[in-house]
Amino acid sequence: MATSIFNFLLTFLALSNLVFLSQSQVTSAPFKPDGLALPVFKDSATGLHITNITKRTPQQSIPLLIDLNGKFLWLNCEKNYLSSTYLAPFCHSTQCSRFGSHSCNKCFSTTPRPGCHNNTCAVTTTNPLTSQTATSEVAQDSLSIQSITQSGSNFGPIVTIRHFLFACSPSSLLQGPFPNNFQGVAGLAHGSVSLPIQFASHFGFPRQFSLCLPSSSQKNGAIFFGTSGFNGTQTGNLTYTPIIIGSQGEYFIPVRSIRVNNKPVPLNHSSLISTRTRNFGGAMISTTAPYTALEHSIFTTFTQFFANQSSRISQVNPISPFGLCFNSNVSSSTNVPNIDFVMQNKNVTWTIVGTNSVVEARPGVSCLAFVDGGQNPKVPIVIGVHQLEDNFVEFDLVRSRLGVSSSLLSRNTSCSYFNFTSKSSFVNEME
Repeated sequence: MATSIFNFLLTFLALSNLVFLSQSQVTSAPFKPDGLALPVFKDSATGLHITNITKRTPQQSIPLLIDLNGKFLWLNCEKNYLSSTYLAPFCHSTQCSRFGSHSCNKCFSTTPRPGCHNNTCAVTTTNPLTSQTATSEVAQDSLSIQSITQSGSNFGPIVTIRHFLFACSPSSLLQGPFPNNFQGVAGLAHGSVSLPIQFASHFGFPRQFSLCLPSSSQKNGAIFFGTSGFNGTQTGNLTYTPIIIGSQGEYFIPVRSIRVNNKPVPLNHSSLISTRTRNFGGAMISTTAPYTALEHSIFTTFTQFFANQSSRISQVNPISPFGLCFNSNVSSSTNVPNIDFVMQNKNVTWTIVGTNSVVEARPGVSCLAFVDGGQNPKVPIVIGVHQLEDNFVEFDLVRSRLGVSSSLLSRNTSCSYFNFTSKSSFVNEME
């Protein structure tokens, strides 16, 4: 009897070990999203765009200015930054090297706090509107974001990166003509710690992202990471041109000429050469410039040519900062001629229609939404926010190309109708 019980126990233990081993080897695969999405809101006072990013533990939604050419995410940590998951990497660590930081932070406070630790990484952060700089602390903390599945059409679960790298900056950097209550900058440039690169590295999806900036301050647009489209706007409808990456991770495209009303503007081609890229990568795309800025000689020639092509529209005295204005009581944006940025060849164009080429400067007066960028700027053309609105713009960093839809309004849709409250889809409500 004892022998049979002993044999039973041996058999039971052996089977239990097998079950334990088999269960320990079966682990649920982590959820892998097809992409991620952030809502985008237009600030009516400044015309700039912000997004809300969820960070910290406990979680808090933080409004950040969208900076296409910002190197990384930075936010104000000087006041009321409370998080149990905040970490400040030690000086000369791997995290520091990803930021390109080779200096150590020195904080003279007797009480360490976020943004103020000794022997941590120091990095220079820049205010994109005023160019003011400050020394900030390299940090890590939790970041949560909405995932999307099925190539950008459906919501997935909220996903979290527990050690997302960012810069913890002083409140002095918040000075300037910023949207109210904003707390920092969401940098999207081509760099090792920008949002699109960190997201792609963490989740393993392609290094690409898309902007759809709303023209309305009443409803939100979106930024998509890792996926190449949304319902109603697929990549097959985009015009592609090479992306040229600047020395600081900025995004340039080759603009070889400009057309108005399908007629070439008589420009000196040498004026289109950028000192940053030394080629016809003369147009930098920006989400912090309200309007497209043109080098002085380009601006003068372009504005006069546009005026000649719009001679049937009643002109009025220009309102600063614009150089050409119209009486909008007797005309509308649909009456002005189209503008084409001609890229790598004459058949590849980014068409700027009236809603993107003119802006209401005051009641009854609309102006050509291009401004004088001055003489000898580093960049001859900076394509600004007003020209980007209601355009679906894809940055494919894998193939080094940019895709642009031109105005979505011509397709009976826009960037102002994304539904982030539905848990089933991102469908555009106008469709």
